[in-house]
Amino acid sequence: MGVKIVDTVFRDGPQSLIATRMTTQEILSCASILDKAGYYALEVWGGATFDACISFLNEDPWERLRAIRKACPNSKLQMLFRGQNILGYKHYSDDIVEKFVQKSLENGIDIIRVFDALNDIRNLKSAVDATKKYHGHCQIALSYTTSPVHTVDYYVSLAKEVEKMGADSLCIKDMAGVLLPLDAYELISKLKANIKIPIELHSHCTGGICEMTYLKAIEAGVDIIDTALSPFANGTSQPSTEAINYSLANSKYDPKLDVNCLNEAASILSKVRDKYLKNGTLNPKALTSNPNILKYQVPGGMLSNLMSQLEKQGAMDKYDEVLKEVPRVRKELGYPPLVTPLSQMVGTQAVMNVITNKRYKMVPKEIKDYLHGMYGKAPAPIDENILKEIIGDDKVITHRPADDLSPQFEILKEKYKGLARCDEDVLSIALFEQKAIKFLNEKYHPTNKDEVDEFNLYIG
Repeated sequence: MGVKIVDTVFRDGPQSLIATRMTTQEILSCASILDKAGYYALEVWGGATFDACISFLNEDPWERLRAIRKACPNSKLQMLFRGQNILGYKHYSDDIVEKFVQKSLENGIDIIRVFDALNDIRNLKSAVDATKKYHGHCQIALSYTTSPVHTVDYYVSLAKEVEKMGADSLCIKDMAGVLLPLDAYELISKLKANIKIPIELHSHCTGGICEMTYLKAIEAGVDIIDTALSPFANGTSQPSTEAINYSLANSKYDPKLDVNCLNEAASILSKVRDKYLKNGTLNPKALTSNPNILKYQVPGGMLSNLMSQLEKQGAMDKYDEVLKEVPRVRKELGYPPLVTPLSQMVGTQAVMNVITNKRYKMVPKEIKDYLHGMYGKAPAPIDENILKEIIGDDKVITHRPADDLSPQFEILKEKYKGLARCDEDVLSIALFEQKAIKFLNEKYHPTNKDEVDEFNLYIG
């Protein structure tokens, strides 16, 4: 049985390289070709796609999903779902989570990959229960990172809990691309010895080691790997699908993908990539590897975010100092994995500490919420001195944060009944209220002839 492939060229590939700016039309230009390539699944939705559609592309993400489903009748479609955060950046009430899962499955998703930034599995429960209730495949992803607490035994223990929760498969989500090849072999080997559900590995080429890591994971028995079709592969994205397929051909690991389909789709998407290179959306730097992330354990997207913050402050000379500050902040905050939203929070705090020249003189609201327990349980104890300095004697919650949230769906449905024409519209408003209201107003009430023509063309 060969290794199975999930292609990320419609979601994480463009999210990693061009800030999720690939349009629905560009996806549909080759979706039906990749539908015949023989993948285990296509990752097409979730992550930042929802926000990008309504904020930057003037597209309805639900319509995108339905269009891809129609174009890909033979493929399983997969999405990334941030547990209680869904696709947003805060915790949402359980009824919103359940309704979002239900509608995702109804609109065409088959596999929902659910993760929590802190690996606090209490924050996964609503999404997992809903996925099972509405008959989707529930894949639980564990955010991979390294620290004194994030050992192989830590992940094996979590994997056993995940299996008991009812996960249909497990993903090791190495968002920073820091999983080393020999560590991958040990981790996958021990997971295979302790759980029965299929194991998938998701990583990035940012550190320059991903192909080696994938090969060692495959030798250890990993069932599925994430790759990206070559026009949107490598750099901060995943390894090239075609290269992996050629590398494993005629071995017991052969994915047996249809090379003609891959080549045909790649030639179409190469033109799309070249367009984004030419207009500056695709920065050539994103296509290079940066082994520094292996030293500082900082994801590629976080590195570029830190640079951007420092450039705005006119403080690029502080870059190395900030890179050294990130691991210190992370340790003091209990070693949170550097994945959305924690990566942005830790990075911003490190920048503030360096620029103000006084550590924790300025603290963002999100860090204060995190210290109050509102994101979930930190993987390791938080530094007592930092805790005292920032939140004083405030109470820290130890229960699941969403237990404090009352049902919201029906309230929002009633509040926006004049605007929202379906449950999907209500969910868009629930996640990105102001952005979604602006988008839906423009969608349903175009204000001039050009917009009307554009809208008719769009829905046609």
